[in-house]
Amino acid sequence: MMYYVNMQPRKKLPKTALPRLFFIDKEIGAGKYPNATILAKKYETSVSSINRDIAYMRDMLGAPIAYDFFKKGFYYTEKTYRLAASYATAEDLLALGMAKDLLELYKNTPIHEAALNLLENISAPLRDEKNTDWFKDRIVIPRVASVEVEPKVWNCIVDSLRENKIITFEYQGKDSEGTNNGKDNEKNNKTENSGNVSSKQTSRQVRPYQLLFDQSAWYLYAYDENRKDMRIFALSRIVSVTLTEKTFLIPANFDYRRLEGASYFGIFQSNKPSHFVVEITGDTRWVKERIWAQDQQIKETKNGVLLSFTSNQFDKVLEWILFQTPRAKPISPKVLVDCWKKAIHGAVDLMEK
Repeated sequence: MMYYVNMQPRKKLPKTALPRLFFIDKEIGAGKYPNATILAKKYETSVSSINRDIAYMRDMLGAPIAYDFFKKGFYYTEKTYRLAASYATAEDLLALGMAKDLLELYKNTPIHEAALNLLENISAPLRDEKNTDWFKDRIVIPRVASVEVEPKVWNCIVDSLRENKIITFEYQGKDSEGTNNGKDNEKNNKTENSGNVSSKQTSRQVRPYQLLFDQSAWYLYAYDENRKDMRIFALSRIVSVTLTEKTFLIPANFDYRRLEGASYFGIFQSNKPSHFVVEITGDTRWVKERIWAQDQQIKETKNGVLLSFTSNQFDKVLEWILFQTPRAKPISPKVLVDCWKKAIHGAVDLMEK
């Protein structure tokens, strides 16, 4: 004789209950006819928690759970039934493990702990004596320098994005505007993050559009109410942030991705694209292995290659060439060559001081 147990299911499953569900699934699926008391003792939890979990599995997840009064335990009326994650492959486990390691890139931001907890809850039920973290010491994702973000700043900005509310804050700006194609930054790059940092803070009132992540740092893409233009702010330089009650409408062309252009050097751009030619000497395999821009062309030379491409990321291209010096040398445009020479001479002067 068989009866279904009448229990009220959980309306919402706590994150900590997820591993327990897979434990219950494993015990029932093994044909052991466990009851709530046995399951609670094995998992070291309460009988009431087990009963609620089983009700949730039955009524919310559709698990075909029945109770056999003769054998005094639960079983599946469909013998082949298992919760979906029980069929995770070794490749799935490896991907989940590496995903958790990749979260180290976000370690100094409030998103890290929440995302890590979520992945832990997903992967915990899949672990057993056969599924060990063998890859921990064999597949390594090196740490990189990151910029810490204050939780208050992060949470306020996320709230403003969700509710389309204007925020105010004090910002650690800058005195000069960087190179930016040799022109004024206010007309081109419209960022608030490069150049010489000023010791003076300025008050800002902005409409937050998007959060951007670039080279282990977070930025806010927003419309500045006072400057009547778009700006990019480094979250690490934002203080005294306040969420106002003023709301705003997002324009149709708000998306930062429409400005990304055709090259892949970072988040800062100028308005006008330029055609760049860079000479790379020595071992050039690292250049050929990557895609730097949609229209890139690589031409073999006697000493290396000529890399040519179109980009609206003038400052980032210059920064990249300086980083690759002395194996990289700009050929054109002339303004890029001039800026590069000025930076090199400045480095020499600094060395000689």
